[in-house]
Amino acid sequence: MSGFSSHWLALREPLDLAARSKSVEDQFLKLLPAENIRILDLASGAGSTVSALARRFKTPVEWHLTDYDRDLLKVAVARRYGTGNFTLSIQQVDLAADLETLNFQDVSAVTTSAFLDLVSESFLQRLVKKVVQSGKPFLGALSYDGRAEFEPSHMLDTELRNGLNRHQKTDKGFGLSLGPDAAQRAIELFAQAGYQVLSDTSDWEIDAGKRDFLIEFLGGWQRVGKELGLEMSKLEDWWQDRSSLISHGRLRMKVGHIDFVAFPPQSSAD
Repeated sequence: MSGFSSHWLALREPLDLAARSKSVEDQFLKLLPAENIRILDLASGAGSTVSALARRFKTPVEWHLTDYDRDLLKVAVARRYGTGNFTLSIQQVDLAADLETLNFQDVSAVTTSAFLDLVSESFLQRLVKKVVQSGKPFLGALSYDGRAEFEPSHMLDTELRNGLNRHQKTDKGFGLSLGPDAAQRAIELFAQAGYQVLSDTSDWEIDAGKRDFLIEFLGGWQRVGKELGLEMSKLEDWWQDRSSLISHGRLRMKVGHIDFVAFPPQSSAD
């Protein structure tokens, strides 16, 4: 699958932590046992799910982190998470090929963050099947849903966003990705399988002080625009305008994401 640098993941993590839906996380935590909690985290990267949830557990938790990128897993083990009583184990695995080899039965729950928008319909069906067969709750956080707004705006923003959304549906290592449609499709598949689902938005609110993030993020937009063959003069004008606003602390963005928790009916909590 396509890799992500530890630098990029570090830039985005504060935004992820602020964006995550508390109502979805609250429901997820209610579904877990009172003790002996074991969580399987998929596409763990540098440990963002652990970072988000570690402080919320009152009893010890065993995390099993999985990712294709062994270097990111090493970062996840070495980093400091602050408070929280937990242990970590890691497994380097090609999820696209070997999802079915993972043990979903002997864990309390399955989680993932910023991953589902990279996968294909067929992979998502495989994942939902594995979760439902295990009867365990599933927390899917921070799936991009295709919304992106700038303040102030530029005439090329919409064309670039639409191009980016098309680009998100290219192959990221799992076949043609669902991209912005992933979260809603996952919710549909879980519901069709008899699971209950609670969902909420988890939008990035990117203020003008996030200059390093904005340069990195919108540099990616510019690269996608070039790949899609957008008119270079218009693209350069857009980039110069965005760069100037960032340097002067005047550009803000909102980027849409969806969080959801899916769980079998007998696990429903008040």
